[in-house]
Amino acid sequence: MKAAVVVFPGSNCDEDCFHALRDVAGAEVRYFWHKEKNLPKCDLLVLPGGFSYGDYLRTGAIARFAPAMEAVARHAREGRPVIGICNGFQILLEAGLLPGAMLRNQSLSFICDHVFLRTETAKSPFTNRLEKGRVLGLPIAHGEGNYFCSPDTLRRLQDEDRIAFRYSSTDGRLGDEFNPNGSVDHIAGILNEGRNVLGLMPHPERAGESVLGSEDGKKIWESLMA
Repeated sequence: MKAAVVVFPGSNCDEDCFHALRDVAGAEVRYFWHKEKNLPKCDLLVLPGGFSYGDYLRTGAIARFAPAMEAVARHAREGRPVIGICNGFQILLEAGLLPGAMLRNQSLSFICDHVFLRTETAKSPFTNRLEKGRVLGLPIAHGEGNYFCSPDTLRRLQDEDRIAFRYSSTDGRLGDEFNPNGSVDHIAGILNEGRNVLGLMPHPERAGESVLGSEDGKKIWESLMA
């Protein structure tokens, strides 16, 4: 698999994603600078976490207009996989590649913690090596991870099996006590209509090796490799 990691001014998880793809998943990977427009053909595009353009205005609002986003949108329209992690998820929302918006955490505080996610669908390029109901342990680090959408959009996400992950307990139970940021319907990750674009707040690239405390994130990369 050939992959590219988009790098914006303020990205700080680009090297983590590069390492996870090359050294853990075994992919051929390169960086794609935010000012570039011509993306060499690749299978996967990754929008990493961080604080693109300093998160001025709001998270992802400026990055949405970066020249590289033309290539991201084109890649998605062609049906090839795009994954946005944390700030990358926020950028995908701002760019209209995923529905909804991201609000400040319900606590109004930045949260850096280890959480658990329940896999809600195995029918995507990102989750085909997981079974529905499988619980993953992944880290989060965000101040604006409170996913919000209209009731109609939420109903569509539910009806079309486009909720990829929900925050849960270690045994898969849902509850406000397991939802770190107040996201509607405990949503941690969603898919687009074509099921080839995933946005999620937790960081699978930081949970791909036992030395990091969890290898659960590797399942997402393995799904993409498959």
